[in-house]
Amino acid sequence: MASDRMTSASPAPAPEVLQGRVILIVGAHGALGRASALACAAAGAQVVLLGRKVPKLNRVYDAIAREGGEPLLYPLDLEGATPADYAEMAERIGGTLGRLDGILHCAADFPGLTPLEHVDPGVFARVLHVDLTARWWLTQACLPLLRAAPDAAVVFAIDPPDRTVHPYWGAYGIAQAGNAALVSMLDGELASTSVRVCGFAPGPMRSPLRAKAFVEDGDAAAVDPGAHAPACVMLLSAAGAEHRGELFAG
Repeated sequence: MASDRMTSASPAPAPEVLQGRVILIVGAHGALGRASALACAAAGAQVVLLGRKVPKLNRVYDAIAREGGEPLLYPLDLEGATPADYAEMAERIGGTLGRLDGILHCAADFPGLTPLEHVDPGVFARVLHVDLTARWWLTQACLPLLRAAPDAAVVFAIDPPDRTVHPYWGAYGIAQAGNAALVSMLDGELASTSVRVCGFAPGPMRSPLRAKAFVEDGDAAAVDPGAHAPACVMLLSAAGAEHRGELFAG
């Protein structure tokens, strides 16, 4: 598993380290997704903002545009999207921007802590799909574009299994273990290509997802998601090559 090779935070990347790169941010209107999209754009990337809530995507778009960036919006609901939808997405990105240099997976579904015995089967299936299966379908569809780039990165935001493979974490916890395995497996299979894969385990951050598991007023360990954005930029940049196959701790 990728968690067997966990490394910790390094210095913040230099400005413009993503200049000329096209980066797809999945879950771009979430806590980490938004912060990372802003940071990637500030580092020179052409960002593609993917998410299911158009008004929230528009607000991220506006924030980047105010700083002079020109992001591309791609509304898509991971719960209902099919492999054909992801293939169309990849085709549109390639046709519009001509390349894809990185994917940052931040989208996640966590309904809260519940005993497995009492989880609605539909909810269980949805969470496992959004948090694991959809991530792979999207990545698989983009691999031809990524392979064409001289240095491509796929970064999976992961809640480390040692924190989530515990009672009551349900399909979300199972998906995190699956993501860790996916990082290790996929990076090994792509070792001879220009595509590298790693996981990113951010520390506790203030987000709606975390609030479902921890009482916000007493969660002193949580920080603003923006504190973890520089690590995402670094992993998507050329400097991230030294962390391929790892679960990098933010």
